[in-house]
Amino acid sequence: MIKELSELGKKLRSSESHNALKDEPFSIDLLIGEDGSFQDFFLFEKQMAKRVEAITAKKGKARLLLDKAEEILQYGGEASKKKHQLFLEKLNEYSNLKSIQPVLAFYNRNKEKGVELALSLFESKIPEKERKGNIAFRLHNMDSRIHDNLEVQESIIQKYEEAQKSKLATIAKTCSICGKNEYPVEDIPHGMIKRVPEGTTSGCALVSFNNDAFESYGLEGNQNSSICTNCAKTYVEGLGWLMNDGSPTLNEKGKEYYKFNHRKNFGPDTAMVFWTKENQKVEEIDFLEQPDEQAVSSLIESVASGSKNQSRYIQTDQFYSCTLSGVSARIAVRDWIETSLENLRNQIAKWFQDIKISHYDSALKQTKILYPRLYDLARTGQNMDETKHYTLSRTAVHLWNCALKNSAPPLWVLTSVLKRIRLEGVTFQRASIIRLILNRNFKGGIMINEQLDPANENPAYVAGQIFAKIESIQYAALGDRNSGIREKYFSYAMTAPLAAFGRLFNLNAKHFTKLKSDKPGLAVNLDKELQALVGKIEIAKLSATFSLEQQGQFAIGYYHQKERQFNKSESKETIKEN
Repeated sequence: MIKELSELGKKLRSSESHNALKDEPFSIDLLIGEDGSFQDFFLFEKQMAKRVEAITAKKGKARLLLDKAEEILQYGGEASKKKHQLFLEKLNEYSNLKSIQPVLAFYNRNKEKGVELALSLFESKIPEKERKGNIAFRLHNMDSRIHDNLEVQESIIQKYEEAQKSKLATIAKTCSICGKNEYPVEDIPHGMIKRVPEGTTSGCALVSFNNDAFESYGLEGNQNSSICTNCAKTYVEGLGWLMNDGSPTLNEKGKEYYKFNHRKNFGPDTAMVFWTKENQKVEEIDFLEQPDEQAVSSLIESVASGSKNQSRYIQTDQFYSCTLSGVSARIAVRDWIETSLENLRNQIAKWFQDIKISHYDSALKQTKILYPRLYDLARTGQNMDETKHYTLSRTAVHLWNCALKNSAPPLWVLTSVLKRIRLEGVTFQRASIIRLILNRNFKGGIMINEQLDPANENPAYVAGQIFAKIESIQYAALGDRNSGIREKYFSYAMTAPLAAFGRLFNLNAKHFTKLKSDKPGLAVNLDKELQALVGKIEIAKLSATFSLEQQGQFAIGYYHQKERQFNKSESKETIKEN
């Protein structure tokens, strides 16, 4: 995984990139004169400073010519004294450069009119909420900053490379990522990744050996990872880009949100990042959250026909995905997927075949085939009264794997869904995920179709249909009720069918008598349909309890029968009076 992240980081780099330099945000200019005298502060909207000194971690270090007020001005009293001293020491290392002489005068020869004056005016010039931004030096008659000077950048690179050669002379170790020893393997932080869910705002580390218990063979800290400084930098850049690449977007309600290009968020603590070796856009991934019916149908048809000319990818290209969570200042890798793009496309097509479900659209008066969003499927077993939906993220991770690897969801997901069904009923999303779970976990039995299957005579499936038909007879006889047999008996019938159906048929006899008196034609039609279903199984021989698989079959049998009854053509045939 780290090797592929490192390769991604290398591809993202421009020809001018160097390990010694990086881009860093800043929002304040400190204007000085040629003699080092303070002129003014200039505050602006945050932007990126290009090619400044790269620092893997700020603790105990200072950056040349671009840093916080604590380092540059010793703003913050005694607590900032050490930070300021580190900044001055770094500045003195480059004292031979002509371009930074005004900065040296700002701290030394013209100190009273320089740094001391700037510090005294800092609070009056810069609002409190803006004081934590990085500060850059700029000559008051120049547009460019001092850190942009080519002399400065070349000097930073030269010192970096000299240090690397010096370390290689004493630390000659082969990198476990690139397999080379061109760069040293050091005990230094690799870099922090920001915007990790549940992580710290300052960022999280993917690799970190900060305790003796993690070390071995006499190695200290990050030397245990055997990752050279170059690969460490590139994998951090690659993962950082995946976690942050995107832009502000307006949703359908006009509310702004941040849309990521290579990341999917599921739950409060989980993010899935994905990319390809050739950095191609994979539209099929977007189908999982925005399943366009026509596009999905085209994908399924293309894969089913095995049409090679419809494939947009070369077989050598690879797809990668890793699932990450933040744990304080660390990143926990929860999953890793590597596959070819062609195989990924096939698996996603299979996913949509396995989750598609029929649903009667009351507005259009017709039954449609729907493809639920992965996020909606993950929520099917979620208790929405919870403030933090950790079950949602766990389920989403498993479903992400199911979609990309054609694996089977764990049975605890079915348990959660059935629990919500007992309380709230069977939605098309819940029927869809039940169908997925049953078909992928129990392949020896009859496969569950997306719509009512008259040929499926599985006792639990037919029992669900019978329950739906008895419910329709009650509705025809008594009309809409606040507490009908579904509210009172659905959970009972789904778990203990033998005992439950004895009571249900007793109630049905009373409802049928009333219906026959009020609407004899409708009563006859509904009774014929009920008897046809009962004829498929022997109620008296139903098991005393249904297994987890059978409970799922019961629920989807009930759903299919209800959807058939909602259908307009079905209504014309069955809800008919003399």
